[in-house]
Amino acid sequence: MMGRLDDRQQPLFYDFCLEDHVPDDHLLRQVAKVLDLSGVRRKLAPYYSDMGRPSLDPELMIRMLLVGYLYGLRSERRLVEEVHLNLAYRWFCGLGLTGEVPERSSFSKTRHGRFRESDAFRMVFESVLQACLRAGLVSGETFATDASVIEADARVARCTEDATPPESWNDPGKVTRPVREYLDQLDKAAGLGALPGESPKPPKSLSLTDPQAALTSKGRSKIAFAYGTNYLIDTKAAIIVDVEPSPARWTAEVAATRTMIERAKSRFDLQPKKLAADTAYGSGGNLAWLMERGIEPHIPVLDRSMQTNGVFTRNDFTFDRANNAFICPSGKSLPLAYERDNGILIYRARVRDCAGCALKPQCTKASSRVLSVNAHEDVRQHVASLAGTEAFKKSARERRKVEMLFAHLKHHLNFRRLRLRGMTGARDECTLAAIAQNLRKFVKMIGFSPPPLSAACVVSG
Repeated sequence: MMGRLDDRQQPLFYDFCLEDHVPDDHLLRQVAKVLDLSGVRRKLAPYYSDMGRPSLDPELMIRMLLVGYLYGLRSERRLVEEVHLNLAYRWFCGLGLTGEVPERSSFSKTRHGRFRESDAFRMVFESVLQACLRAGLVSGETFATDASVIEADARVARCTEDATPPESWNDPGKVTRPVREYLDQLDKAAGLGALPGESPKPPKSLSLTDPQAALTSKGRSKIAFAYGTNYLIDTKAAIIVDVEPSPARWTAEVAATRTMIERAKSRFDLQPKKLAADTAYGSGGNLAWLMERGIEPHIPVLDRSMQTNGVFTRNDFTFDRANNAFICPSGKSLPLAYERDNGILIYRARVRDCAGCALKPQCTKASSRVLSVNAHEDVRQHVASLAGTEAFKKSARERRKVEMLFAHLKHHLNFRRLRLRGMTGARDECTLAAIAQNLRKFVKMIGFSPPPLSAACVVSG
């Protein structure tokens, strides 16, 4: 006859071992084999008192956060629920069957305090990267860099009309934490966009919610306040060598790349022989900066010399190196007039030379022709000459690996919008996301086969 669930005889006692219910090929089991958080515990020790009641285990909180980023659980409320229910999550976090899951408010309290003061997430990232280095997954031959726009937790409607901070921010007791961080780091944030050879424009407006985010339409169908998550990867296995958030503006992203290159050199003695990037990184100042450090830029040169609205381009003029002047198609000289603060050299023809010139209608509508030339023109020409080489073409192909990481970040790990505000919040989230991607790549490259996200999220038992 047809049986019923209630007809089954249920045992009075159970012999249940959580270890037996996590498959050997489960992603978290493989991650647990390579994840070492002992260094984090040692670094966090000075931030805890020797007296009082024991606090929540910081390793438990980091493991829970990693579960959230590994499986795209963007809400900490949902993360707490999933860890409570999912046997594999409980096993990875060391909670067993009866361990109490921390409340979601515990994450905010610890993040704004000990984790940020000790830079714990950066230590976890470097620990995972060190494991990748030991496994031979980083060659140090060719790096690639790029940035992807991540929307900030700030509405466009709540903003200033210009870049002037509102008077209400003058009262420190009434401003929010992101605004206070912005005011404390105002000089540093301004310096982030000030690059030699570039002249960044001031922001059009400031967000009243998260003033360090930049107003942008880059990569989006609408204007929004956003940050950029900047990756520096080794192209051998697409391991993320460094990660750095920045406001979603071009100059800040280029500055973030310089920060990552210098940090990789100082922390791990890693410096690539070649760097691949897109045209946004091809300004003369940035190319010269790379060449000074012995890094060959495999970057398309940023060139606007052809944007002259139908008149003679700069290529129609001949450079007279001996006299440091350009010779126009009529044979007249354009000597160096002055140099701008952003490293642009201005060559100007004499008004009397242009006044009676028969070619003036094809040259300029002004009283005399002016040429703007980058101070690092020799470097730009050298890098442009590399574009046809096989090594340059190979780097261009391998640069797609960083774009694939961003696609995986947004479509599989659900990382499209930040939950935390301010540059510190963006740094926490971007670093944790990069840790999750490196861990997934690591266990895959060393021979493990983690299941797809949908299969791994099924509750065991």
